[in-house]
Amino acid sequence: MGDADDVIVERLMYLRNELAYLNQERDRVRSFRQYVGDVRLEKAVERSLQVAIEACLDIGRRLIALEGFRYPEDNKDVFRILCEEGVVPEGLLPSRIDMARFRNLIVHDYPRIDDARVYGMLKKRLDDFDAYTRTVVAYLEWEETAHGG
Repeated sequence: MGDADDVIVERLMYLRNELAYLNQERDRVRSFRQYVGDVRLEKAVERSLQVAIEACLDIGRRLIALEGFRYPEDNKDVFRILCEEGVVPEGLLPSRIDMARFRNLIVHDYPRIDDARVYGMLKKRLDDFDAYTRTVVAYLEWEETAHGG
């Protein structure tokens, strides 16, 4: 990946770091009761999920700009465009849209954050981030090979 992809590489590193933290907490926390009993943990997990989602969005926006795809109308549209253009498989789209909605909730409507939903994401949805990362890296590698990058 060349200089034009520095933003993507940097965001992939951020994403990897957040996922390492989230995976560690996922494995450490044994129950929902333990999770909600630790306010510091709740806040850290919420913030880490937000940063991970922001990194996914930044990566998507950068790819869209680099490839000259249509301009996204909102965060959900970033993932729709990546799906339309074959960067992200259709099977990943619903979880990506859900992540964009969750990000908006955390940022704009934080009084309505549902601890059970956050805990569910921590315990069951981290693989979605890994899948997204793999598809983006595979696309970039394919682009580099196909266009002699």
